[in-house]
Amino acid sequence: MDTKGIEQMLSVLRSTAAQAAGKPAETPAAAGVGAPDFAQVLKNSIDKVNETQQAADQLTEKIAAGDTNQNLHEVMIALQTASVSFQEMVQVRNKLVNAYQDIMNIQV
Repeated sequence: MDTKGIEQMLSVLRSTAAQAAGKPAETPAAAGVGAPDFAQVLKNSIDKVNETQQAADQLTEKIAAGDTNQNLHEVMIALQTASVSFQEMVQVRNKLVNAYQDIMNIQV
């Protein structure tokens, strides 16, 4: 699994938390030159989950249609991978919503 996007997202969240706490923010040079913005990392992650689900759906359709070239084990692994990646995306969303609510509850 590619964790580069998740690491970049965590880096952005840590930087935002540091700014909210009044600490100096990590500079982009320290975070990595040319690091993508948070929205792009999030979009790429969602696209990857979507691709995983579509691939699993295609394999399921092929085996349901009677394609004898498809291995049932590979289809089941693809379905489980899609399920786990979706659950991971939901957990990231929940953490983002919680972080947003925490930020909105900060009194200035």
